[in-house]
Amino acid sequence: MKVLILGGYGVFGGRLAELIADVDGIEILIAGRGLAKAQAFCAGHACFTPVQAHRDEIATAISDHHPDILVDATGPFQDYGDAPYSVIKACIAGGVNYFDFADGADFVTGVAQFDAEAKAAGVFVLSGVSSFPVLTAAVLRHFEQDMDVQSVEGGIAPSPYAGVGMNVMRAVVGYAGNPVPLMRDGEQATGVALGESRYYTISVPGKLPLRNIRFSLVEVPELQVLPPEMPGLHDIWMGAGPGPETLHRGLNLLAKLRVTLKLPALTWLAPLCYKVLNLLKFGEHRGGMYIEVQGRAKSGARQGQAVTRSWHMLAEGDDGPYVPSMAIEALIRKVVRGETPVNGAGAAIHALELADYDALFANRDISTGFRENLPGQPIYREILGSAFNELDAPLRELHDSRDIRSWSGQVQARAAKTVLGRLAARLAGFPTQDAQGPVTVTFTPDDTGELWQRDFGGYKFQTHQSKGCGRNSGLLVEAFGRLKIGLAVTVENGTLQLMPRRWTLFMIPLPRMFLPRGDTFERAANGQFQFDVQVEIPLIGHVVAYKGVLMPD
Repeated sequence: MKVLILGGYGVFGGRLAELIADVDGIEILIAGRGLAKAQAFCAGHACFTPVQAHRDEIATAISDHHPDILVDATGPFQDYGDAPYSVIKACIAGGVNYFDFADGADFVTGVAQFDAEAKAAGVFVLSGVSSFPVLTAAVLRHFEQDMDVQSVEGGIAPSPYAGVGMNVMRAVVGYAGNPVPLMRDGEQATGVALGESRYYTISVPGKLPLRNIRFSLVEVPELQVLPPEMPGLHDIWMGAGPGPETLHRGLNLLAKLRVTLKLPALTWLAPLCYKVLNLLKFGEHRGGMYIEVQGRAKSGARQGQAVTRSWHMLAEGDDGPYVPSMAIEALIRKVVRGETPVNGAGAAIHALELADYDALFANRDISTGFRENLPGQPIYREILGSAFNELDAPLRELHDSRDIRSWSGQVQARAAKTVLGRLAARLAGFPTQDAQGPVTVTFTPDDTGELWQRDFGGYKFQTHQSKGCGRNSGLLVEAFGRLKIGLAVTVENGTLQLMPRRWTLFMIPLPRMFLPRGDTFERAANGQFQFDVQVEIPLIGHVVAYKGVLMPD
């Protein structure tokens, strides 16, 4: 079977080629207008064949090479000129099956016009075969199993190291400020591409969450192809969260200036944005995606009640940039196994199920999980979600309560030895002298969280813990007076780990370079609750360390 990837040496096409390189029984043709680039890309892969092909003359390439499947990985699909569907028409005429990575809502929606022709030719033509909208639709079908979905919000946040192709940048800059048709309050409305933003924290239960990310409205197929599929849907909003945030805000400004000044498309700025984005690579090499829905439960104890549920995905390192290409990878593997899509043309929203993605993610450092907002829960259960049940039994017993309770045991504290270290400890309320002996911790829930009062053999200090909101969303916030530290709460092998992510003083963010650090965890030891807290501050060093065991009084 021959698979011809048009734009096969580009960002998305190249990654797709790598993903299917191990599939037995296929020949991969890497096509593009630059033969030298195709040859250079194919140099390290014996199963790749370079081909020179331009999308405006694709019929010749089809006639010369007779592919079974053609993948269009070029773009930008929002700006294909007077003949946007020339490749699709050539494929139908040549009896070639077709996939594309299209992210343009109008382009993907318009593919349905070729449904009858594709059926008559005996081929399938699937458009928008990427995370938006295939993965989104698969997640929503999962939610619809036990709830009536009324509102959908989602976003994708690529790693700053993922790399962005020029065609993608042309598409993004070109539609900045464009009117975006979407559904609001049950009515057709119009938003502004990259002109409206919101923040969200992608947080798979028990995993280190992404930082609170700014997402801006983007023109994607979901906005048009999903409402007809979901009669009860009255709101849908989809965004992208590219980094760094400074460049993202620059794109927001361009969108608003274009609307205010009634400017033409700013595509001419794409080369500059492309250079800046690919130069300013800093931060965590991680990416993610989320889908949050609101609606009413169909069954169970909450039947008929309003519910808010969300699906989260985290992709670490170099695995994240491959996610947009995985949908076509999965479909090609299915075709090889004889599971061929139904003939016809349209958006690929029914092409895959969530289980198909789970199988693809299993071999990579990609994790997913679901969350549900349930008011009145203990804060650790609320923050950890389903991962709370993975904690060792003593940890669950201590944290799974909304009652006042005391736990006692033994503690060993090691204080700072330097003047600055002791000063920092005093300001935070930590012990300033070494101590060893009995300890009692009293937990007092309140309307916002829980007060922790510690008594180290007569030395007392307290902090307040609460579920973070705003920029601290997804974090546990521990308050030392006016100093607040946002802590990521993760679970690994039954152990709970706490990692500082943000800190503020009098609600003013403090520099991350001086953020306190240290190994802090809770685990079970001989049936007891064991804690180990270490606090260090860059340039200051050791501030305090204390560890011990607790049992319920």
